[in-house]
Amino acid sequence: MFSVFKLMVLLLLPRIGAGLQGGEVGFTYNGFQGSDLQLDGIANINSNGLLVLTNATNRQKGHVFYRTPIHFLEPFSSSSSGGAAALSFSTTFVFAIISQYPDCSGHGVAFVITPTVGLPGVFSGPYLGLFNPYNVGNSGNHIFAVELDIVKNPNFIDINNNHVGVDINGLVSVASAPASYFDKNARPENLSLVSGDPLQVWIDYDGVHKQLNVTLAPLNVSKPALPLLSLSRDLSPVMKDPMFVGFSSSTGRFLGASHYVLGWSFKLNGRAEELNLTHLPTLPRQGLNQKPAILIIGLPIIAAGLVLTTIFGIQIMVKRKRKFAEVLEEWEHDYGPHRFKYKDLYVATEGFKHKELLGIGCFGRVYRGVLPTSKIEVAVKKISHESIQGMREFVAEIVTVGQLRHRNLVTLLGYCRRKGELLLVYEFMPNGSLDKFLFDPSMPVLNWSQRFRIIRGVASALFYLHEGWEQVVVHRDVKSSNVLLDGEFNARLGDFGLARLYGHGTEPQTTHVAGTLGYLAPELSRTGKANTSTDVFAFGAFMLEVACGRRPINSRASAEEVVLVDWVFSCWSRGVLLDTVDPNLGINYIEQEMEVVLKLGLLCSNWVPTARPNMRQVVQCLEGELPLPDVSSLSLSANGVTLVDGESFDDFVMPVSGSIEEWVLSGGR
Repeated sequence: MFSVFKLMVLLLLPRIGAGLQGGEVGFTYNGFQGSDLQLDGIANINSNGLLVLTNATNRQKGHVFYRTPIHFLEPFSSSSSGGAAALSFSTTFVFAIISQYPDCSGHGVAFVITPTVGLPGVFSGPYLGLFNPYNVGNSGNHIFAVELDIVKNPNFIDINNNHVGVDINGLVSVASAPASYFDKNARPENLSLVSGDPLQVWIDYDGVHKQLNVTLAPLNVSKPALPLLSLSRDLSPVMKDPMFVGFSSSTGRFLGASHYVLGWSFKLNGRAEELNLTHLPTLPRQGLNQKPAILIIGLPIIAAGLVLTTIFGIQIMVKRKRKFAEVLEEWEHDYGPHRFKYKDLYVATEGFKHKELLGIGCFGRVYRGVLPTSKIEVAVKKISHESIQGMREFVAEIVTVGQLRHRNLVTLLGYCRRKGELLLVYEFMPNGSLDKFLFDPSMPVLNWSQRFRIIRGVASALFYLHEGWEQVVVHRDVKSSNVLLDGEFNARLGDFGLARLYGHGTEPQTTHVAGTLGYLAPELSRTGKANTSTDVFAFGAFMLEVACGRRPINSRASAEEVVLVDWVFSCWSRGVLLDTVDPNLGINYIEQEMEVVLKLGLLCSNWVPTARPNMRQVVQCLEGELPLPDVSSLSLSANGVTLVDGESFDDFVMPVSGSIEEWVLSGGR
């Protein structure tokens, strides 16, 4: 009898240990005053007992974890994965997201279960403080999260900019739905995650039936009978022993918001205790809450000012209005969210003063600016035009390109039209364009590690444009001066003024030859049609430019070295390929990486379009995932002049128009 009883106790002990930690099955916080939580990043608990995950500061993250680890696995039960089964758990919490600019806020809050409270190397912004570009999606992460996301990120296949998603080891949600709840009649009611109003979330996992439910509702509504998300999923493979529960939140490069948690309850192997909503801390007064007081004080002053207004004052206002007058046609209302006020751009650039001038090109001038309200640093490209022919299609394309989101693309924030001017607004890149660092002797020399990272970054961006978005985007002007560098010298491909879009599986219709001498594929002289293969050719010239520190065409060089690709090919054929390396690098480079770049540059520069690799293959070669094809199969001209059928180099470069202004005037065709 004793041995049987002892055996039962020994069998039960692991089960109790799996459900308990420090003698507790769960916990409840109706406010966080005096709570013993693990805080990280900018997370803090204010004097009111409110858990502040992040404030409106850009590019920040905050983590909060229940300090005691919890055993989620039942070691004596088998799961579908053949290991220990994940136990049931239940949690509920009240959160709020407050932003001064609800239409452009970021990024969101996530309830998370993770094997460690330390999350080294994670990124803010769209990575929600949980992952980085190198580990997102890895099965070894062992991270379960429910995201409350207010930014639509096409890289993670987000459904919209106001959704709830279930994430496992990455940010491509295994299930997601627009933020909403079902009323008593099972009718959906929409919710705004960034409204500033507190919302309550319930997350329930049934470890026996492997069922996960996520429910969302306003604070004054009881838990709906019908969950927002319900999926059959065994969480056993995700769990390790033990795990930590908590929250993670982040803000973006330009998009900030304040993320709060007001109360939190958790229970293992049971239902989480209901929160006492009357005891929850209050949210700070922000945004619209302050307007009544401002109006009460301001209205009498405004009324007095109107009484004192003179005819002279009215004339000044009329002149000022004319100064900032904008062209706004009826069809442009479709693109309103992407349109900036001219006055804001004028103030941002201090009236487009010369001291804010970043550069001058055939397209116009680019100015640095700081938007007056959001304080976002931007680059404003000012283009002149006299014709409105094709402007509707042009602006529509601007808006479409503005939807592109990739870490190696310069983000187009919007546009503005005024009289004879078109203004494009981009995010600001503090280190300017790459060509300065390659060819300006007064600038620091980029080392090989920086150059190789830049090449891979641009390759990744082109792969995204060609295959990673809902349409095929042909950039048509890949070159070093259109590659910008952020504060950490990461490459950002920009200037989509010549870009063209078409559907996957269709043929491009453009026949207007455009681009820059030295980067143009030879077939453009005959067909005039830019496609992904012509982008690959330009990228080949770009790779050689970065590795060799020489421009693709140098009329002052010796006859053998005028065309960079032909000179590199000649050196390769003579077995002295590394003689082409930029002398500024000396011997400080990795020979294997350099050879890959040089040979890949030659392969991309093949004058036979069908023989060039696509950008997927290029990325795989640069990452070492695909062996480099045989360079001996290249088809290049013998002397850098004769191309095919007797055509000369001048024959195919003469029709080129690199001017975006000319393109605008032509109606965008």
